[in-house]
Amino acid sequence: MATQPRTFLTPEQYLEIERAAEFRSEYLNGEMFAMSGATARHNSIVNTIGREIYPDIKGRCQYFTTDLRLLIPATGLYTYPDLMVICGPVEFEGDRQDIVRNPRFIIEVLSPSTANYDRGEKFLHYRSIPTLYDYLVVAQESVHVEHYTRQTDNSWLLREYTSLADTVRIASVGANITLAAVYDV
Repeated sequence: MATQPRTFLTPEQYLEIERAAEFRSEYLNGEMFAMSGATARHNSIVNTIGREIYPDIKGRCQYFTTDLRLLIPATGLYTYPDLMVICGPVEFEGDRQDIVRNPRFIIEVLSPSTANYDRGEKFLHYRSIPTLYDYLVVAQESVHVEHYTRQTDNSWLLREYTSLADTVRIASVGANITLAAVYDV
């Protein structure tokens, strides 16, 4: 039995399909990848983190959750971070204002199906964003936050937090995130 040849899409074709779609997909190297839906707990954690950082960043930065598309120019990945913070003017890709390019801080809330991707290949893409200084990976089922911080030599330092008494300081945006609040959902 012959296999069907793969159909590769241009970024423009992806965007046309994606803008009309009911479900979100990532795009990389000519292929679209469906994203799984989030649980109520996942959404609660994302929303709680947004509320936690808002007073600290108000007037200097903006945060965006799940539905704003990010383009990573160096790799060509189009994706939807769970939460991203942009300080200063937002750099849009094109004139539709539905794709951004310049997050300073990104958060991904882990699910069993995305944990390896979020920590591995996706983080490789994120590290190529010159404006990104902090990346937070947040577990849903246990108190566990991994905080990666870009160093002056472009290496990344990992700090892990596993206690409800912990507070994560995000220096690049001047915000604090208390784990007791994050996991009180």
